[in-house]
Amino acid sequence: MAAKKLTVAFFATETGAMPVRDWLLAMSSEDRRKIGEDIRTVEFGWPIGMPVSRPLGKGLYEVRTNLKDRIARVFFTIDGDKMVLLHGFIKKSQETPDSELALARSRLQKFRRS
Repeated sequence: MAAKKLTVAFFATETGAMPVRDWLLAMSSEDRRKIGEDIRTVEFGWPIGMPVSRPLGKGLYEVRTNLKDRIARVFFTIDGDKMVLLHGFIKKSQETPDSELALARSRLQKFRRS
């Protein structure tokens, strides 16, 4: 098996909450497994592009997962050899909502300041 190029870490808020971890735990085991496989693909294959991952600019990237009847996105950043998961959501439209991007960018700023 190939060596891991990145290690996954969850972004934690000031209170210690881990929003992406909580979001994943609230999903069905099937959806969680599928998203986990795509995150693992990035861990082992970094740098990796479409269809699994793509850059969103200013150090923000997304993992793209097609679930059975919907689409999941996990925004992340790279910090050295760490893949820091910042925000996850289920996409309801073709366009990524500005509010989801803004939340991920805000967490990225907080992470960089920590």
